[in-house]
Amino acid sequence: MSLRPVIGIVGSGGAFGRWLRGFFESRMGLQVIGHDPIDPASQTPEQLLEQADVLLFSAPIRHTPALIRQYIQQSAGRERGKLWLDVTSIKAEPVAAMLESQASVAGLHPMTAPPKAPTLKGRVMVVCEARLDARWQAWLDELCTALQAECVRGSAEHHDRVMALVQAMVHATHLAQAGVLREYAPMLGSLAELMPYRSAAFELDAAVISRILSLNPAIYEDIQFGNPHAGEVLDHLLQQLQQLRGLVGQGDDAARAVFRKQYLADNKTAVDEQTLRDGNYSFERVGYLLADLTDTRAMSVHLPEDRAGSLRELLHVFERHGISLASIHSSRTPSGEVHFRMGFVQAYAADVLQAAAAEINSSGIGRVLER
Repeated sequence: MSLRPVIGIVGSGGAFGRWLRGFFESRMGLQVIGHDPIDPASQTPEQLLEQADVLLFSAPIRHTPALIRQYIQQSAGRERGKLWLDVTSIKAEPVAAMLESQASVAGLHPMTAPPKAPTLKGRVMVVCEARLDARWQAWLDELCTALQAECVRGSAEHHDRVMALVQAMVHATHLAQAGVLREYAPMLGSLAELMPYRSAAFELDAAVISRILSLNPAIYEDIQFGNPHAGEVLDHLLQQLQQLRGLVGQGDDAARAVFRKQYLADNKTAVDEQTLRDGNYSFERVGYLLADLTDTRAMSVHLPEDRAGSLRELLHVFERHGISLASIHSSRTPSGEVHFRMGFVQAYAADVLQAAAAEINSSGIGRVLER
């Protein structure tokens, strides 16, 4: 068995399929072939079955189990000794379908949309190892290391139950919020018009709403309708909201006492102190970040050379022009470029900032980005 397998991606025209193709080719140096039903120039399923050592299904959730079974029927045992993977947000049905084959099997769920970064560093990936021989176990471990993801291992059934909370409930809550905001927009204004009144919590919720509504709607639909545990979780969520609404409607001291006990004290007791401290600290950090990013006293710079000392040279430019920094944040532009956002302690005169920007651009240290 080659240690450098050929990767076959079923559904390679999808967003994550394209990202994975780039990752396998550029980061692992592997040959990648793929079948996309809407691309007549892509390889056929038969070519994937003949040539690919690893077959990875990256297709819409609702179609994946049936698609896997089509490949099992066409493969007719040729998959023995190979590895089959999927990257859908639901794991039990796709993994069960792959286990009907004679291949080694694992289900993967990257907990992110395809990032602009070259790896999944800083992101979580759930790994459901269903049936692996020693060779493919070692290769899968190598893949997880190369992806740089925070890999969490668990069964497919447990994954789906957890995702009913982590994804289905969270998405449903924000979509319901979006619906309420839409209903109130004629009276109080659009989301953009509400933002000047924002709290940090509202801004975070608005960001999640915007994220969901900006990405592939079919994914969010299948997360709700394709997870068999979503309905049960939504029932519990609805029950909690209905009870809270009843208490608010009751409005007396007795209702307030129930609210304090059930929704505050009991919920606090259910979470350990360290988790509360960590979560509260995370919220504070995000709040500071949002405040920094809102401040207009800033300059964003792309450093084209990924080398030690580049940031130090950039900081020396600000020092030479007498500009003191209040914060430094790194992120990625919509095109995927890493850039640094320098926040200033005061509002400097336009000519001072223009002089610093001109030196940065002309020196080749970096490129100042448009605001």
